[in-house]
Order: sequence, then C-alpha cells, then structure tokens
Amino acid sequence: MFIGMGSNLGDRLAHCRAALDRLALLPGTRLKRVSPFLESEPQEGVEGGRFLNAVAEVSTSLAPRELLGHLQDIEAGLGRAPDHRAGAARTIDLDILLYGDTVMNDPDLTIPHPRMAVRRFVLAPLVALAPGLRHPVLQMTTTELLRRLGPERPAALSGMRQ
Repeated sequence: MFIGMGSNLGDRLAHCRAALDRLALLPGTRLKRVSPFLESEPQEGVEGGRFLNAVAEVSTSLAPRELLGHLQDIEAGLGRAPDHRAGAARTIDLDILLYGDTVMNDPDLTIPHPRMAVRRFVLAPLVALAPGLRHPVLQMTTTELLRRLGPERPAALSGMRQ
C-alpha cells in the first residue's frame, strides 16, 4: 500500500522525515520504501510556498479506517490542526493513495485516493517506486497515468532521499 505525503510549511524535510519515522512505528506496520522527495507548486488553491512531496510504500495489518486514524494522529502530532481548513498551508499532509486492490467510497475515506490520477506531485514519486502498479479502478499503470498528464516532471531535490 502507498501513502502520499506533502509539506509546505516550516522545515518541510524535517516534517516529512518525522512523519516517516512515526509511520514506521505504527502497530503491525513496516515502512518498506520511500520515493525521492520532489518539489511542487501548491495546487488546487492551497496557500503557502512550494511543497515537498514523497510517497511511502508500507505493509500493514491495520484496516484502512484504522490506518486513516493513525495518519490523522501523526498529522496532529506534527502541528496540523484537526479543524485544518482545506486550502491552508500545512506542516504535513498524509493520504492513503492505494491500499492493495481495495476500493472504498465512503464519506470519510475513498480508496484509491480520488484525485491521485490527476496529481503529478503524487504520480511522479509513485512511479519512482512502482511504475507498473495498476490503479484498481482506472486499470491503468501509474506510468500510464503520469504520461496522460503530459511531459513536465518535477525534478528530485538532491540529497533529500530518506
């Protein structure tokens, strides 16, 4: 399964690394790999400076809703308010992108992430980890989804690998 992360407030790299450290400590969870960190401009009306984004591959015995609760706890522990306004800058944002072949469409949790297929800042790091991974709804690989967005690709920041 894959978790997207981003930060555009404060020490972005420190926030992302702290989130990864906490993710690795979740019960029944193992952090397998982390993509290169990429910089991107804020999208979808989000305030603040450039984002630092990455994707983590994890294995977990946690159910999707349990995992979501833990991710929200990690966000809160790193300074993201529970009543965070959607367009505000953020110390950390953690999203379940894919949970195996699970497809959920509940009011509080949608898997696969509903906007991942149109977000270069999600797809580029995901392709770095799993270029042939197939989206369980769209039935396209991550590479195919990224190609649909056009040729522009964000550059990896040197020295910022986990």
